Amino acid sequence: MNYADIKTIDVQDGEGVRVSLYVSGCHFHCKGCHNQEAWDFNYGKKFDETTMDYIMELLDHEYIAGLSILGGEPLEPVNQKALVSLVRKVKERFPNKTIWCYTGYDFEKDILKDMYLSFSYTKELLQNIDIIVDGAFQEENKLIDLKFRGSTNQKKIDVKASLKNNQMMQLKFGDEERYEIKTYE
Repeated sequence: MNYADIKTIDVQDGEGVRVSLYVSGCHFHCKGCHNQEAWDFNYGKKFDETTMDYIMELLDHEYIAGLSILGGEPLEPVNQKALVSLVRKVKERFPNKTIWCYTGYDFEKDILKDMYLSFSYTKELLQNIDIIVDGAFQEENKLIDLKFRGSTNQKKIDVKASLKNNQMMQLKFGDEERYEIKTYE
């Protein structure tokens, strides 16, 4: 796997101050994507043990709340395989730091009811991720000041509760009231 970038201080891609890893490779090619260069699986640098050690070093500060994994597309199968050892190491060394993952895949349909049942590496990856923000970026649903996502269709999912209940457990971002359709009884 290659990666496009590592942000050492990020407050945009999850709660608290975070370290963010942008992986390379994505088949979604969303219209209006802000990271088109990361569509190419060969873009950027090789993700290896040295990269993992660097990320672990960046996380080893009290003010860092956790790791966010974005793309490209982290849940492309080739990327999942490479990320398993990273998320395992993060949770072993920093059990109180959260891991967020951003994906264009639909959590219920693509991840929970397909990948999770089909691939052992998906199972291990998900068991170490706390929050998934799912759904491909939709330019027509873009609001520039959304909290922790690019378009209103994207959902915040509690992965551990979802696995425990074998169904999607959706959380609120906290800014939904601005754009949710109101119904009155």
